[in-house]
Amino acid sequence: MQSRFRSDRRLTARMAVTLFLLGLVYVAFVAALIVLLKSWVLVVVVAAALLGAQYWFSDRIALYAMRGRVVEREEYPELHAVIDRLCALADMPKPVVAVSNMDMPNAFATGRNPDNAVVCVTTGLLRRLEPAELEGVLAHELSHVAHKDVAVITVASFLGVIAGLIVRFAFYSQLFGGGRRDQNTAVVFAAVMGVSAAVYALSFLLIRALSRYRELAADRAAALLTGRPSALASALTKVSGDIARIPTKDLRTAQAFNAFYFTPALGREPGIARLFSTHPSLDQRLDQLGRISAELGEAATPGGA
Repeated sequence: MQSRFRSDRRLTARMAVTLFLLGLVYVAFVAALIVLLKSWVLVVVVAAALLGAQYWFSDRIALYAMRGRVVEREEYPELHAVIDRLCALADMPKPVVAVSNMDMPNAFATGRNPDNAVVCVTTGLLRRLEPAELEGVLAHELSHVAHKDVAVITVASFLGVIAGLIVRFAFYSQLFGGGRRDQNTAVVFAAVMGVSAAVYALSFLLIRALSRYRELAADRAAALLTGRPSALASALTKVSGDIARIPTKDLRTAQAFNAFYFTPALGREPGIARLFSTHPSLDQRLDQLGRISAELGEAATPGGA
């Protein structure tokens, strides 16, 4: 079913190109592992099982990792009311609604398609935002679901995850068991580690390029759907500022899911991490919302409610 969120052909094209390129890398990766490990059955079965698990259970994995739980209307009537209104406005199925008991103000959407999606907000976000700001954030997350880029980023991130796991496995295997292996085995493990590291780097760069654009696309779609880009700009400013004041050590668990968040958990001094961020800079996002505000003739300025 086509939602009323404005379609974005450039986003669709970027998703297609990213998946195609990652598909080529994935095939080459599996082929290299088969050659190195000399067991195509093991490699194919394990890779397919992990991909399937990430695709079908990504929503549950994300909720578990972020301590989120599904909430009914009786528990959070205002949250459900906002999502009901936005889904009716966008003409899309209502996702499962979840809340994470975290002070970090943030939100994310996950799921393999609009009929099997979850939108989760933290209690820190609910406590800090005004109703119009919350509506903007939720519209942003719903646009990810409607554009299906949540499913794409989930599949795309799989390759980096499995490559990273293999690198760690190979490293610790050599670290703790190097003395029990012959030289040929050590060479194979080194080759596996090298291939996996290269694949991880390629997938990392491709996902960052897609993720940054999809965040701008979601901001744009949310602003146009609600007609209040200034409220979304205000939410962005408030959430980014509050996250920056949270110690980095308290954000480390959350950082693994930065690609899915409304705004990344970068901490007080992001440094070089900002260069490799899954999101465009706050200034870029606010500049875009400012232009949309001017186009719509909105009285409020970006950054103000």
